[in-house]
Amino acid sequence: MTDRSRRCACPAASLLRVPKPIRLPFDPITRAAQLWTQRWGRSSQPLAMASATSVMRVQQLLITDYDAIVGRHGLSFARYEALVLLAFSRDGRLGMSKIGQRLMVHPTSATNIIQRLHAQGFVERVPNPDDGRGTLAVITPAGRDAMEAATADLVQARFGLGMLSPAEHEQLFALLRKVRVGAHDFDG
Repeated sequence: MTDRSRRCACPAASLLRVPKPIRLPFDPITRAAQLWTQRWGRSSQPLAMASATSVMRVQQLLITDYDAIVGRHGLSFARYEALVLLAFSRDGRLGMSKIGQRLMVHPTSATNIIQRLHAQGFVERVPNPDDGRGTLAVITPAGRDAMEAATADLVQARFGLGMLSPAEHEQLFALLRKVRVGAHDFDG
């Protein structure tokens, strides 16, 4: 980790404090499914509702964990994803429209992410030589250092899914991919 990424870690991490899981004495989603069935009957898709609600809750839990983990390196998870995307690119640089497409976010969100990374010294913004009006985001050495350190921490945390076996990971990925294909998220 560079001196710059160390300096950025503390302020961002303090802004990313989030509450711990609730630890209720019962599963509120199971209870909601029971109440759903009582109110609207079995034909109202109570299992689909419970599955969808579970996916959304797990997403909240994971993002909370990820933001806390990468926050130690001065990042939010969205900014971490942008750095990974740039690191995966051929030259460590991508145009803003490509970043938005690959991150699957609105162009305004992509611009905001890159502006924040630029302010931290993790990304440089340079004119796109192929498009006089466009801008390229280029990952800096400090950005690579922060991204590598955050990645090591996410791997060590097993991405918050350490309770799953390798076979369960494969099953979960296959099921969620099926939902993404059905929603036309990509041509699969």
